[in-house]
Amino acid sequence: MDLKDQLKNLFPEHTETPEEHSEVKKTSLWMQDDPIICKYEKRKGKPITIIEGYTGADKDFKSLAKDLKKKFSVGGSFKNDSIIIQGDYRDKIMEFLKALGFNVKRVGG
Repeated sequence: MDLKDQLKNLFPEHTETPEEHSEVKKTSLWMQDDPIICKYEKRKGKPITIIEGYTGADKDFKSLAKDLKKKFSVGGSFKNDSIIIQGDYRDKIMEFLKALGFNVKRVGG
């Protein structure tokens, strides 16, 4: 008995709607002419990856930060128009951004 069957037993009057099974909606991000800069630094002896150079809305850049943190299961933050990701994930982040259609430039190391 899987989870769906158990839920049907608990809530027999519930009917499924097509929205429950829809995938996460892709957000349309601002595509820009200048490349996004992806660089590596060490702060207090710990490696971090910094993504900056996005010229679109802050809301879109924050959602991109959230997607990156969720995809790579890492911590991070959005400060001063840059995304700070804990750890050295430059290559993976660059591949992810290129798949979204961004032009990415690697800086440092």
